[in-house]
Amino acid sequence: MAEKEARKNEYIPGVCNIGEAEIRMRAASGWAGLAGVIVLWAILALVHSAQVWRLFVFLPASLAAAGFYQAALHFCAGFGMKGVFNFGPDVGKTDTVIQAEFRKKDRQKAVFILLLSALTGAAAALAAFFIKF
Repeated sequence: MAEKEARKNEYIPGVCNIGEAEIRMRAASGWAGLAGVIVLWAILALVHSAQVWRLFVFLPASLAAAGFYQAALHFCAGFGMKGVFNFGPDVGKTDTVIQAEFRKKDRQKAVFILLLSALTGAAAALAAFFIKF
């Protein structure tokens, strides 16, 4: 429990690079992406679209997954790629990660999140493709 609290309040290379305000924003983007999946899938079902069009569910599903994964892991992939972190109350205001070794760990975690999000989006797109309405 103490480790989880520490993850919410301090930068840990390759583990945690965002605080509460950023976590809330990532969760909100996950919910927005999920709403996009539902709306898109519903529209495609209502117009009886060709199966191939259902693959476009990949985009909002990947965005939803990225938001949820980043919130759950307390790690922003974009910040990890840029070598920055934020634990302040203001969303988007960042500090720079100085050590090269720490930036490398952050980039590795960011790539992991991005790949996991893409795989989740691909799974949703395949589900949309194969599930008959």
